[in-house]
Amino acid sequence: MATQGYGEWDDPGFQGSRGRPHRLPVALRAPVEGRSWRELCHLVLSLPIGTVMFAYSVTMFSMGVGLLVTFLGIPVLAAGLMGCRGFGVLERARARALLGLDVAEPEPLRPRRGGAMAWMGAVFKSGSSWRHMLYTVLQFPWTLFSSVAGLVFWSCGWSLLTYPLWFWVFPVYAGQGGIQLYGDETHSVYLDNPFEITVTALVGLLLTLATPWIIQGLTTVDRLLVLGLLGPSPLATRVVELESDRGVVVDTAAADLRRIERDLHDGAQARLVALAMDLGLAKEKLTEDPQAAARMVDEAHGEVKTALQELRDLARGIHPAVLTDRGLDAALSAVASRCTVPVTVDVDLPSRPAPAIEGIAYFTVSELLQNISKHARASRAVVDVWRVENRLLLQVTDDGVGGADASAGSGLAGLAGRLDAVDGVLVVDSPAGGPTRITAELPWRSA
Repeated sequence: MATQGYGEWDDPGFQGSRGRPHRLPVALRAPVEGRSWRELCHLVLSLPIGTVMFAYSVTMFSMGVGLLVTFLGIPVLAAGLMGCRGFGVLERARARALLGLDVAEPEPLRPRRGGAMAWMGAVFKSGSSWRHMLYTVLQFPWTLFSSVAGLVFWSCGWSLLTYPLWFWVFPVYAGQGGIQLYGDETHSVYLDNPFEITVTALVGLLLTLATPWIIQGLTTVDRLLVLGLLGPSPLATRVVELESDRGVVVDTAAADLRRIERDLHDGAQARLVALAMDLGLAKEKLTEDPQAAARMVDEAHGEVKTALQELRDLARGIHPAVLTDRGLDAALSAVASRCTVPVTVDVDLPSRPAPAIEGIAYFTVSELLQNISKHARASRAVVDVWRVENRLLLQVTDDGVGGADASAGSGLAGLAGRLDAVDGVLVVDSPAGGPTRITAELPWRSA
């Protein structure tokens, strides 16, 4: 993961140290802002650091490859790769401090067993080690160009801009009128009259205003190099995401099991226990007071109906039979009929998705409709389901009061986590006053 830590130029609402918005446009204040000086400092430091890294990596790689005919080449090459990984730590820290770029650590080395040979084998098998060495090689020629270009533009811009302040140095100490613009054996042109000095300062102003953007373009390449070569590989990042998603799935399954157990214990099970007690009492009174026994049996009959309804609701919450038998259209229509506001359901799917995706889609819409019933204060709602290429899209819209926020730790946050566990996305658009539009996107897998 990588993030841009600051962006004064790009944020129109950025405020200065006194808490007031900038009055100068970004083009005029960029040359004196902290970001410009940090990026210039990064370019200046890149040249000596890049030289050291390039010399080290080329030397160690050449020595290691040359000594591979002997056993010494293996530890030398491994040491070279580890040194490049150490340079990577320095470069990530430098990018974080000067470029505002936060790059995650690459995947660590995982030797299968102890010992020097296992450690060296892990170094050679790690793609991150070789990417670090490639960075030290590619960074040097680029930084040779970018550092020189950045310093030239910066020094020329400020020198020409301040030329009216120091042009007197030439006639006093150099014996000439000013900066020599042209000269040969018979003729010379100096920038020494007020008009020429003013034009020189204006040219310097243009260069000074353009330099921050040139430096930003140069450091953009540095950012790409750091992101592409010094961070975790896409495969390692994907593994981390899958491990996190697996944890979410396990936690969600455990929470569902606890909910089912609680519902059984507090609902249907308690009713069945009470029913058994009532039937036992009715049995005892059957011979003594048949009318009382009949009333108790009648009450028990009502309890049986209530317990059956609770069991049906519980089964529907686990996986409704209508979803298995008839698909999303019928299942979502059944959910919509139980909502407290009128709901229009439009399902446009060429075929049924995989049962797991179909179940997640059903419970997503069910949860969103429950939120509408409880919180939205809406008069109507619309559910749309359709497929775009290899994605299944769900959209639930209502005309309620709005203000839904998935980042506030509500049920929407849990729903977003469940979708993320299967590479899904939840997008909430709910301004205060409404309307609310919540879109869920799931991967499509055919049944």
